[in-house]
Amino acid sequence: MLDESLLDAPEALARADTRGLLRGAAGSGARVRTAARGALEAGLADLKPDGRPRSLLIAGSGPATACVADLLAALSGGNTLVHSIHPAGALAAPGALRWTLPGWAGPLDLLIVLTTDGTEPGLSALVEQAYRRGCSVVSVCPADAPLTGDVGGRHGLAVPLTAPVYETPLPGDADDSSAWPARRAPAGDVSGERPGTVWALLVPLLVLLDRTGFHPAPPATVQLVADRLDRTAERCGPAVATYSNPAKTLAAELAESLPLLWSDGPVAGAAGRHFARSLAAVAGRPALAAALPEALTEHAALLSGAFAAGADPDDFFRDRVEDPAALHARVVLLREQGLTGGSPTPAAREFALAHESPVSELEPSEGSALEAAAELLAITDFASVYLVLASGDRS
Repeated sequence: MLDESLLDAPEALARADTRGLLRGAAGSGARVRTAARGALEAGLADLKPDGRPRSLLIAGSGPATACVADLLAALSGGNTLVHSIHPAGALAAPGALRWTLPGWAGPLDLLIVLTTDGTEPGLSALVEQAYRRGCSVVSVCPADAPLTGDVGGRHGLAVPLTAPVYETPLPGDADDSSAWPARRAPAGDVSGERPGTVWALLVPLLVLLDRTGFHPAPPATVQLVADRLDRTAERCGPAVATYSNPAKTLAAELAESLPLLWSDGPVAGAAGRHFARSLAAVAGRPALAAALPEALTEHAALLSGAFAAGADPDDFFRDRVEDPAALHARVVLLREQGLTGGSPTPAAREFALAHESPVSELEPSEGSALEAAAELLAITDFASVYLVLASGDRS
C-alpha cells in the first residue's frame, strides 16, 4: 500500500531513496547539457554526412534503449525507418544476449548501438556484422568499454557516454537541502538505468542526426529541452507538496490501480510505453500502454471486467488491514499538445467515465516535440520513483 503521508515528508523520502532514484530523475537536465558538451567534444557538430540514412537500426538492452528507439521513431515523422533490433539468448544476461541485423540491412543504413555497459560480446559481434554488410556504425557507450574500441577501431564513430557531476545544487536543493540524498555522483559515474539515462543516450544522437536532416536539434533546441527538464524537476521535486506536484499526485492516483496508459500522438506514445516499462522496472507494478483511438477497443474489456472500478462488490467486506486491495483500472491520458478538432482524447475521456473508470491526464506546456517528450518523461519518471519509495519497496 502507498503511504501518502511519506510523499509530503522530504527528509523521509531522502532516507528511503537508497538507490539515488530521485537524484537521477532530477538530474535529467544536467545529463542533457553534459551529453551535449560531450557530443561537441566528439566532433559530432562538425560532421558533414552525405545525406539521411535509409534506416536507423537501434540495438542495445534495457528500458532506456527502447525509449530512445521509440522517441527517434516518433521524431522521424515517417521519413526514415527506425527499426529496433531485439536481442535473443537463453538468459537475460549481457554475456548471453545476441543481436542480428535484419536481412535487408546494407550500406544505406545506420546502426546505432546504445549501452551503459559496453562489455556485451553480442553487441561487438553485431558491429562486426554491420561492417561486413557495409552499414555505418555509431555507438554511445562508456569511453573505456571494449565496445568503444571495436567501433572506433573499424572506422565507426564511438561517442563516449557521459554523466553529470553534481557539484552544484539541482532544482529544489536550494530551497531545502534535506530534500535530496547528501551523496554526490562521482566523475564518470554513468548511473546505469536510473531515471535520466535516456537523455545521456539520446542527446548525442540528436546532435548527429541534426546534421543529416533527420530532425532539427540545434544547440538552442537542446538547451530548451534541458531547461524544460529543470523546470519540471522543480515542479516534481520532493520538497513540493502533493497538491501542487503533478508527479506525486499521479503516484497517489495510481496506487492500487492497473494503469491504462492511453496516448494521443507519437511522442506521447513513446512516453506512455516508457512509463509502462519504468513502472515495471523501477516500481515493480504492471501497466498497459496503447495508442488512441485503438486503445478504446484494445482495453475496453478491462473497463467492464474484473478490473473495472465497480468490480467485486464483496470487496466492501474485506479485511482492510490483512487483505490487499484488488487492482482496478485507471486510465491515464497522455497527449503531446493541446486538444485539436481531430483529437481522440475527448472521446477517450467520455468512454472511460462512462465505464466509471477514474481518469488522470498529462499534457505538457507549449513547445517543440522534444520539449513535450522531456516534460512527459520527467513527470512519469518522478511518479515511478514516488510509487516505489512511498510503497516501502526499496530493494
